[in-house]
Amino acid sequence: MSKITKKIVVLVGLLIAGFLIWYLFLKPYDYLVTFKVNTTAGTINQSLKQWNLGLEGSNIVQQENLNSLTQKININDTVYLYNWKISSVNDSVSKVKVYVSNKENSFQNKMSIPFSNTDFEKVTLKTITNFMDKLKGHLKKIKVSVIGESTTPSTYCAYVSIKDLQMNKAKGMMRNYSFLSSILANDGIKMNGTPFIEVTNWNIENDSIAYNFCFPIMKSDSLPEHKDLKYKQYNGVKAIKAIYNGNYITSDRAWYALLEEAKRQEIEIHKTPVEFFYNNPNYGGDELSWKAEIFMPVKLK
Repeated sequence: MSKITKKIVVLVGLLIAGFLIWYLFLKPYDYLVTFKVNTTAGTINQSLKQWNLGLEGSNIVQQENLNSLTQKININDTVYLYNWKISSVNDSVSKVKVYVSNKENSFQNKMSIPFSNTDFEKVTLKTITNFMDKLKGHLKKIKVSVIGESTTPSTYCAYVSIKDLQMNKAKGMMRNYSFLSSILANDGIKMNGTPFIEVTNWNIENDSIAYNFCFPIMKSDSLPEHKDLKYKQYNGVKAIKAIYNGNYITSDRAWYALLEEAKRQEIEIHKTPVEFFYNNPNYGGDELSWKAEIFMPVKLK
C-alpha cells in the first residue's frame, strides 16, 4: 500500500470516527421531521400552542420567538422534547423542522434508527401527523388576504378597555357586546358603523393583549355614563390591510400575515392591530363568510 493510499485510508477513518462521535454523542437531537405548509410562522406557532392544550402531560417549555419553540410531551410515561423551527420559504409557504429527542434513550435511538423502523420513529411520526392534520383542518376554516397599504376609518366611539390572552379576544368581545349595546340602546344611542377593536399593547412572547372594544356612535352632549364605559374620537391612521374570513376567535392569524408582509416590504409598523368586524357571530352561519378588515398601523417617517 502506497503512502498516499495510507493517508487516504487514515483520513477516511478519521472522518468516519469524527462523524460517529458527533452522531452518537454530540448531535443534540435523535430524529428530524421536516414538512412545508401554506401559512405563516405565527399561525403555526398559535396552532401549536392550541394543539398543545389538548395533549395530556404536555407543555411549552421555551419560546425564543415566533419561529422557535420547545415543547415537552409525555407519551406512555416517556418524555420527549420537540424543538420546532419555522422558516419562511416564500410569501405563502413556511418550512417546519421538528428536532425530536428522548434523553433517557438517546444513544439507543441513534443506534437503532439507521437500521430499523423503531417505536420511537413511529410515535414521533404519529404525533407530528396528528398536529399536521389539526393544522390543515384549521387552515380550511380560515382565509387571509393581504390587500396592501390603506387607512383606517375615523369615528367617534364608545368603548371598554380589556386585557386578556389573544385566544380569549373573541370571548371578551362577546362578553361586552351585550353590555355596550344595551347601555347605549337604553338611551337611544344608535351605532354609526361596525364594531372594532383597537389593540393598545401586544405582547408576542406571552400572547397577551390589551385592547379597546369600540362601538362607533354619533358624538352627543348627552351620552350615558358608566364606570366601565368611555368615549373618544378614534382618528384613522395609515396602515397595511388584510381581509380575514373565518371565526373571529382566530382573526389574529391575519396579524401574522401583516407582520410578514411588513417585513418583506421593509415597512416599519406599530404592532397594534385594528380589527373591524362585519358579522355578528350570534347569528351563526358559514364562518368562512364572516368578514373582518385587519389593519397594522404604519410608523410615520
